[in-house]
Amino acid sequence: MARSEFDLIRQYLTGLGCRREDVQLGVGDDAALLQPPAGHLLAVSTDTLVAGVHFPEDAPVAAIGHKALAVNLSDLAAMAAEPAWTTLCLTMPSADGDWLQAFATAFDALAREHGVALVGGDLCRGPLVITVQITGFVPAGRALRRDGATPGDHVVVSGCLGDAALGLRCWQAGERGSDTSSLTRRLHRPSPRIQLGLALRGRASAAIDLSDGLASDLGHVLTASGCGAEIQVQDLPCSETAVRYAGAVAARQAALAGGDDYELCFTVPERFLPDLAGIAGAVGTPLTVIGRIVAEPGLRLRREDGSLVPAAPGGYQHFGEE
Repeated sequence: MARSEFDLIRQYLTGLGCRREDVQLGVGDDAALLQPPAGHLLAVSTDTLVAGVHFPEDAPVAAIGHKALAVNLSDLAAMAAEPAWTTLCLTMPSADGDWLQAFATAFDALAREHGVALVGGDLCRGPLVITVQITGFVPAGRALRRDGATPGDHVVVSGCLGDAALGLRCWQAGERGSDTSSLTRRLHRPSPRIQLGLALRGRASAAIDLSDGLASDLGHVLTASGCGAEIQVQDLPCSETAVRYAGAVAARQAALAGGDDYELCFTVPERFLPDLAGIAGAVGTPLTVIGRIVAEPGLRLRREDGSLVPAAPGGYQHFGEE
């Protein structure tokens, strides 16, 4: 017997994530009833993932469930917001209980890791499309934004860059052995840097998460802040696996223009630079200074020979080919 969307919601989606006292009414009614804490602003972000665009159509189901929530958590990390509630709108081709169970299990695991409750959403039939909205809290006046960078600030990134873009190349080429597993893992299971974002409150002057590539996303910070940046190409943090797989030049290009890293790029005034080592140790994530904010608009790359060249436009754009 065919199951309705309500049966599927009850069986697979109701109760995902943590129980939270600020959820007065969650899944099962026309709307959720939620109680934000006093003195905090709500940080709200929404991302849509489309099969064949945001993830390979043959990606593992559990990886899709993880990534659907992870990319939204990454947005909250960039705002220094503490995650709280999420909604899930899932369009799927058929009432496939096994697929939905694998998706929900991975989604639930990441939600519980970050203290998030699923409080509503929708389920319907159609091509595979996943839309997640996430809400978090940030004390008034403490949010990180894109418009706070000033000349003299240092440009810093977390983790290694370019792995996910190279992981996509591996996956599409069928190169899925143990020697490239760390690259494909970064593609399918990004790690949202929530604790890093919280630690940067009061220290970072601006921040963004790297979803479309460093050059593109840092460009948004520079535009919002009305300034420019000079990046040391040789300082870009590339993993040993990326360099071994693609070579140093291609690995750095992936670090600059590849997408799906979901690391944080942020700017730090000189006086807070000594704090970075302690923060990196506390959150278990390497932090690398890659350049400086300058007054002249635009992003420029300083090469190993000392020459300075404008950064080529890069990064993923949905409508860039029209």
